[in-house]
Amino acid sequence: MTNLTLRQLRYFEALARHGHFGHAAEASAISQPALSVQIRDLEAGLGVTLFERGPRQVRLTPFGSEFALRARDILRRVDELGDLARLSKGGLSGRLRIGVIPTIAPYLVPTIIRSLTRDWPALDIHIRETTTPRLIEELEEGLIDTAIVALPVSEPSFSEVALFTENFVLVRHRADADRPMPDRESLREMRLLLLEEGHCFRDQALSFCDIAGGRTRYGLDASSLSTLVQMVGAGIGVTLLPEMAIPVETRAAPVVIGRFADPQPSRTVGMVWRRSTPLAGQLAVLADSLAQALVTDSPGAASWPQPGAD
Repeated sequence: MTNLTLRQLRYFEALARHGHFGHAAEASAISQPALSVQIRDLEAGLGVTLFERGPRQVRLTPFGSEFALRARDILRRVDELGDLARLSKGGLSGRLRIGVIPTIAPYLVPTIIRSLTRDWPALDIHIRETTTPRLIEELEEGLIDTAIVALPVSEPSFSEVALFTENFVLVRHRADADRPMPDRESLREMRLLLLEEGHCFRDQALSFCDIAGGRTRYGLDASSLSTLVQMVGAGIGVTLLPEMAIPVETRAAPVVIGRFADPQPSRTVGMVWRRSTPLAGQLAVLADSLAQALVTDSPGAASWPQPGAD
């Protein structure tokens, strides 16, 4: 077997993750033919086929799946060596890969970037927006350094730090402004619009309304909070919205906001990272600084209860 290279392993990991040569090549910033050559050379060196080629996508072979686990572990450890080198220079610098869930990213990313670049000007911040399950997977694989998600994640290998807690509000059409605020029992009988499956905010809304099975009566799902609010503005139903999204999502829609009686539905937003990362100590300091900045500078932050508050 010829010697493997880190470049080959990175290209392999990109193809395994995307399942498509074109997408993997784009993510790796190389041409598709060049990626194909690297994968063929890797398979030839190993003497084993790693991928099943299909007309539209590729899949890992059984050996390829086992190889991927070890390749990702190697790449994660190589990245950690780079983290150690960065720390030896003093302070947090270089590339920092931050994952953020879609129900947070549009509203807080500007504050996050502004705060971090002010306090750590040597940082090169990369933002990755996707759902919680995908971020957890990428964090485990070392593809990102930290993630901002709704807590708890409850992964033993992760550290979690709460940044703030915010309440959920009810969004109704403007024509319903004078109607009494419904309780959670009444919500179960209404046309409740939710995000599609895979979003933790959907699960939180279902939990508050005590709706079992993950399905509302009408099965109307959306891919973004913006779409949900626009659907409410069109008179299709009602939805829940985190407070941070109110200034952005409701300013141009014919909707009204209602607040639930205590105890109000809420979520705690926090940072998570691998306990094993050499950056753990620096990330804890960064999380504390970011918590202060988010509560001070974010739209609507004045109404956020603090983590642990009654």
